[in-house]
Amino acid sequence: MNIIKDFLLQLMLMIVPIFIYFTFISEKVKGYKKQNIIMTVLWGISILFCMSFPVSLGENARLDLRIIPLLLMSLYGGIWSSLFLSALIIVYRLYFGISIGFYNTVLVLLLSLPVIWFFQKYFIRSEKQKRVRIAVGLSLFYCIVGFIVFNILRGFTLENGIVQIIQLIMGGLVTWFFIVLYETIFEINQIRKELQNAEKVRVISELTSVFAHEIRNPMQVTRGFLELLNEPDLPKEKKEYIQISIEELDRANEIISDFLAFGKPTTDINERIEVGNQLQRVVKIIQSYGMNHNVEIKTEIPGESWIYANSQRLHQSLINILKNAIESMPNGGIVLITYTSTNNGYIRISIKDEGVGMTKEQIDRLGYPYYSLKETGTGLGMMVSFQIIQSFKGKIEVISEKDKGTEFIILLPQIY
Repeated sequence: MNIIKDFLLQLMLMIVPIFIYFTFISEKVKGYKKQNIIMTVLWGISILFCMSFPVSLGENARLDLRIIPLLLMSLYGGIWSSLFLSALIIVYRLYFGISIGFYNTVLVLLLSLPVIWFFQKYFIRSEKQKRVRIAVGLSLFYCIVGFIVFNILRGFTLENGIVQIIQLIMGGLVTWFFIVLYETIFEINQIRKELQNAEKVRVISELTSVFAHEIRNPMQVTRGFLELLNEPDLPKEKKEYIQISIEELDRANEIISDFLAFGKPTTDINERIEVGNQLQRVVKIIQSYGMNHNVEIKTEIPGESWIYANSQRLHQSLINILKNAIESMPNGGIVLITYTSTNNGYIRISIKDEGVGMTKEQIDRLGYPYYSLKETGTGLGMMVSFQIIQSFKGKIEVISEKDKGTEFIILLPQIY
């Protein structure tokens, strides 16, 4: 009975940080770095309690699940969080005295952490099912390393072997449970945010559709009179003022069009589209825009691949993303466009630039109303792009590093 009680206590000590994160931190604490620091501290406390109240399997046989908080924070939080928690484990283990157990802890961490860090970047980019497999695999690897090191240092005994096998099984099962739990709660949170965002956009779209006609009419009249006033014999300064006024009216008109495009339901007919041809058409159109910004557009287009989409709307989405990529490089650079087929039935279109890059906070806000990284932007173009790709049952992923560049990954279901 005590074994079950101790094991349930270990589980509770790991559930609490997840509960605190999704209940209080994810919504109320702004900024990825602040959230990461708080979670590192919470997981650190969890590790200390796990080590303080291990599961007792006999007189000299104890195990704890410190690997779970360490692994979760290493995979989701990165190397620095992992280093902090590893140092915490070593220091706290040192508090109990220098013994074979202490050397075992240090050696297992030294052998396991480089492997965990290596797979961390693949974990972040992977989908839910693959994340679960990576995490469980790393947990089993850690336990196996611990089993080997323990037996080298202390010698193999049947009792110790049983304890290590139990830890191996429990480590894998508990890792699977917590990764699935974390990913499921995260998905629910994302759906809730998307629903809230969709409601905001719906209200904006309805208001825009009501007022668009009334706003556009006086705008067109104003633009017409400005063109009439723009006579050849006007002073240069006044001609510049008129031209600026016309350009601003056109920009306002484009904003209204973006609102209407985002708000109206999709009624376009989808058809079979060859991805390579679509990308080549888009590149031809945007090429001159890139040259004006000293940006070279390179493509790597393999054999034929087909998707089911609306050519005009996909074209609009790709143009928006490419324009953003070009404008993110004020000093020029290269935009690389590639596509490949994935193992899970998607076409993966990659648009990679060498621009200013984005922080994680900026990436998380992409596609939301009124959020733009450009001084005169409204964020509507990116909102429309996200909506278009989602209407084709696809999704957009963004990988970016500040001052190094951004990669937009568009995943669309492949047809044969």
